[in-house]
Amino acid sequence: MNVKQYEIGEMVFAAEPIFNDGGMPGFDEEAVIAPAGARGVVVHFGHAQLDPEQEIYLVRFETGPDGTLGNPVGCLPEELTQTTPADA
Repeated sequence: MNVKQYEIGEMVFAAEPIFNDGGMPGFDEEAVIAPAGARGVVVHFGHAQLDPEQEIYLVRFETGPDGTLGNPVGCLPEELTQTTPADA
C-alpha cells in the first residue's frame, strides 16, 4: 500500500481545476469546484473502494476572499500540490 502524500491539516493547492464528476451536491456536473491554485486544507484521507491502492484526499478549499472553507471535496494526489501558485 502507498504511503500517503499529505497529512490531515496540511495546506495544499489545486494543481489543476477540480471539476464535479457528478457526485458533489450544489454544483452542476462538470462545474469547477476549485480553480487551479485554489488553497485548501486536507481534512481526511482514504482509498477508493474499487481500487484500494488509489489514494483519495478530502480537501476543503477556500471559497472566497474571506478564506471561508467550502464543503470537503474528494481529490486524487495528482490534483494537489504544496507548491504555492506564482500569483499568490
